[in-house]
Formats: sequence, structure tokens, C-alpha cells
Amino acid sequence: MIAPKEIRTVFMGTPDFALPTLEGLIESGVDLRAVYTQPDRPKGRGKQLSLPPVKVLAQRLGIPVHQPFKLRDPEVVAELKELSPDLIVVVAYGQILPKSVLEIPRYGCINVHASLLPRYRGAAPINKAVMDGEEVTGITTMLMDVGLDTGDMLIRHSTPIGFEETAGELHDRLSLLGRQAMEETLARLCAGTLEAEPQDDARSCYAPMLKKEDGRIDWNKSAGEIHNLVRGLDPWPGAYTHLGGEVLKIARTLPEPGEGEAGTLLSAGPEGVRIACGEGVLRVRELQLPGKRRLPAAEFLRGRSLSPGTRLES
Repeated sequence: MIAPKEIRTVFMGTPDFALPTLEGLIESGVDLRAVYTQPDRPKGRGKQLSLPPVKVLAQRLGIPVHQPFKLRDPEVVAELKELSPDLIVVVAYGQILPKSVLEIPRYGCINVHASLLPRYRGAAPINKAVMDGEEVTGITTMLMDVGLDTGDMLIRHSTPIGFEETAGELHDRLSLLGRQAMEETLARLCAGTLEAEPQDDARSCYAPMLKKEDGRIDWNKSAGEIHNLVRGLDPWPGAYTHLGGEVLKIARTLPEPGEGEAGTLLSAGPEGVRIACGEGVLRVRELQLPGKRRLPAAEFLRGRSLSPGTRLES
């Protein structure tokens, strides 16, 4: 048995998703030597420098923060070696850890990944699981190796995906589940009962980084498929179509029975805008035009009339 305070730890993470796990490590009592996060970057129309959420929390708690542009640079690796970590915990850091870093801690580098590996390796596992219509996903802690999310699995916690749940809502739940999974991983590590299980590569699939154009709606697809696309890309990058030459973003959808020519608006009222798909009908309850707020259908229609028969373009 070893106590958490005996484990010199370095945390690597960047976005909000990583915060619960970092907070859990702090509360567990590990000897947290430093936090590594992405450099500050310009954000928004004003292009003002934005601090990563992990940096904000670490600074508030007085934890040393490192923000290397390239983790693999020899001087960065040397600096990390000087910290002499027993364990490196990684959550959505945003950089690939080179072999020179993976070999530093005696307990290895443990990643908190937002899927039930070996499914959905890659940068956008939450979005892709929702887009694919999965009914269950989860968190996997894994021992990192030089591959992309290919290391041996340690702890897996599953959770159902709601039929109307968006990627953003699932993201928030999984961030908390990630903390639980890492807390269990640390407890087993301290107790000497942590066991690693190799991944079955034959069952793997990939979730690549999202691009804005991934949100383009093909109305020839079924209402169910489009519904999954819409909620899988909410809040970013958002699913969109074109209305009279303008980009129209849609959200909060429901697939329904019905038929009509794909991409044709069938009806528009306070309960939503109904659009024919390749199979079935999609009821859209929130819409957004460029430069405008996302609005419930009833409010949107007060400022923009939509007539049955209107064609939406992909």
C-alpha cells in the first residue's frame, strides 16, 4: 500500500472537461508538482488572449503552470524530468505525448478518455458516439503508449446516452464520470490492485477532430440520422442547412413519421418546423440565422415567416 501523498504527480489537461479530474486529484492528496496545459491563444472577434480553464484553476490554487508549445522539445522534456513525477495524468491535453515523456514516470502516464475503448479513439469521441446514435458510452482510463488511444485499459465506467441528449450535455456528465474513474484508478494504484487489459484493435473505431463543414445536413438521409447529427454537433460546430442563400443552423430536433420530398418544409408553427427527409420527418424546435441568437421555433417565426413548400438546400 502507498498513500496518494507519496505519489509525485504532474497533470496535463486544457479545457473544462479536465477540471473535475484535476480537482479530484487535488482532493485525493497526491503530491501535485505541476500542471501542463496549452499556451494562451487568441479567441473571439477581439482576438484577446484566452487562458485555458485548467490554467485558471491551477493559478487560483497556487499550482505551478507550464505551457510549452511543443512537449517533445528536448528542453521541455528535461524540465519535466527535473520534476521527477511518479505519475502523469492526462485529460484532453491537446498534444501527443512523445516516447521521451511516456518513459519518465514509474507508474506511467494515465489518460482519461471519453469513450468505452477501444471504441472511438481520437479527438472527438463524445460527438461521434452521439452522431452514430450510440445508446451507451463512458470513460476509460488507460496506460498511454506511443499509439493514438491504443494503450492498455485500466478502469471503464459506462453511462446511457439519452435520445435527445446533446454532445454538450453528455460532455458535462462524462467530465464528472472521468473524475470518478480516475479516483478509482488512483485508489487501486495505491492498493496495488490495478490491472491493465489490452485493447482489442479489431473492435476499434476512430473519432476524428470536428470541422465546421461536418455540420452540413444531407436531407436525403433519414430523420433519425439527421437528428443524431444535430445533437452530436451541439454546441459546436452546429448542424446547418441553407435557406434562401443564408446559413440556417438547427437544433433541438425530433424525428417523426411522415413523408415528403427531402429538404421540403412541410409546416411551421410554435411547436416546431417540420422538414421532410429521405425517410421520415424532422421536427426542428430551435433555429439560428447568421449574426442572430438561437431561438425557439415560435420566436424565430415571429421574425421570419416560413411557408410550406419552401426548399432547404444542403
